[in-house]
Amino acid sequence: MSAQLAVIVKPGSRSPGIVISGESVTVRVREPAVEGRATEAARRAIAAALRVPQSAVTLVRGATSRHKSFAIAGLTSVEIFQRLTN
Repeated sequence: MSAQLAVIVKPGSRSPGIVISGESVTVRVREPAVEGRATEAARRAIAAALRVPQSAVTLVRGATSRHKSFAIAGLTSVEIFQRLTN
């Protein structure tokens, strides 16, 4: 079982974190958008926020875009949003 989470990554942010606005999820990271560093930081932030191992979060789409989709192993879409909002 796995679900997908679509996010917008904001690299170079002064205040990192995850912001939920309606159905939109924004992940702010300090790392620059160079050589995949922002994507990796976003993956780690998502894993920490969902309380799952980093290996459970994999990039599905958007390696070079700010709009990315991550697969989260072991959680449903409902569980993902419950964990992000609590």
